[in-house]
Amino acid sequence: MTNSTDWFKSSWSSETQDCVEVRLDGEVGVRDSKAPTHGQLSVDRAAWAALLERLATA
Repeated sequence: MTNSTDWFKSSWSSETQDCVEVRLDGEVGVRDSKAPTHGQLSVDRAAWAALLERLATA
């Protein structure tokens, strides 16, 4: 998961804001937009869906 064209960040972010970026592939990748070469967190789609559900109800 290193192709920068496959990563995206929230539409709430401006071009100058730092935030996390997400990539949806076989797994879901999450990385820091300020330091995209410093690694990423990869989780399976079920874990990602559970996180989003939890955030939506928090």
